[in-house]
Amino acid sequence: MTMRIFHPPASSSSWPSVFNSKFDAPTFSAQTPIRTTSLLHHVVARSASPSVAENSGSEPKRALVGEGLRGGGFCRCGRRHFMEAAVSTTSPFIPIRPSNASNSSSDYAAILDKFHPRKPQWYEELQAVVLDKDMEAYEAEIAGYKSQLFSKLKGKVKEVLEIGIGTGPNLKYYANDNNVHVVGIDPNRTMERYSRAAAAAAGLPPPNFKFLQAVGEAVPLGDASVEAVVGTLVLCSVSDVDLTLKEVKRVLKPGGSFIFVEHVAAKDGTILKFLQRILDPLQQAVAGGCHLTRDTGKNISEAGFSSVELGTAFLANATLINSHIYGIANK
Repeated sequence: MTMRIFHPPASSSSWPSVFNSKFDAPTFSAQTPIRTTSLLHHVVARSASPSVAENSGSEPKRALVGEGLRGGGFCRCGRRHFMEAAVSTTSPFIPIRPSNASNSSSDYAAILDKFHPRKPQWYEELQAVVLDKDMEAYEAEIAGYKSQLFSKLKGKVKEVLEIGIGTGPNLKYYANDNNVHVVGIDPNRTMERYSRAAAAAAGLPPPNFKFLQAVGEAVPLGDASVEAVVGTLVLCSVSDVDLTLKEVKRVLKPGGSFIFVEHVAAKDGTILKFLQRILDPLQQAVAGGCHLTRDTGKNISEAGFSSVELGTAFLANATLINSHIYGIANK
């Protein structure tokens, strides 16, 4: 595995000045060409009746596999962290069981209970509203970094999985192409209407977007089924970072790319790191399991990708959730 650390030239004028002056617009090396096939053959289809996710006018409900899966959880840092599967059998998607899920709905429910306890509906509704309205300053600040990262996907891939899609803030960067098919997964069913609106605003045709409830530790897609996986501010909250990265690698096709933006622990010896250590238990309790002190860059670097390109940044609007890492890992 090869590893590149971004140390971009400070003279880059196209990068937002709000970021740490030591880090600027990254320059990525050429990526391995990614093959394209149809994503409509790799998503878990729901047995029995059509999913609530496909009935936009109905009240969201929770149930076990085959009737929709339980979900929830709120990472105050701005992203969602666990996912649950439920797709209508009326879609053209062929059912494929997640690698870490049992054929039994009760077994899969046990997996969900292990990774993520159920949250009340009001909590999920509040989460969606807050993330839709409260992340504007953060998204404005990080837009330059995201534009650079997602430029590696536009026009080059047709099948994308986004884990923790939430309200869909990333879709505008890569989903404005009629040839792109996107599967967005999130634990919170309420996020569906927001992510669908974001997909439409990005120019993605409705048939090209699917929303699923699913956990990152058991992604409801087949092996080697997508050309790119997107995850921004997700690994801070999953209960098992390494297992989630294993799932990312599993669903990626050979040569596929994992686009990531994550907040990580501050440098040792800093006041911020001291505060993070003190507040980390409280953060996990009130923010859906979000960790302030994870070294996620190390997890990604040691996950077995063929190459990793990684940069760091400090965001003025991110308060306690600094520093940030961003980059591309190739399978």
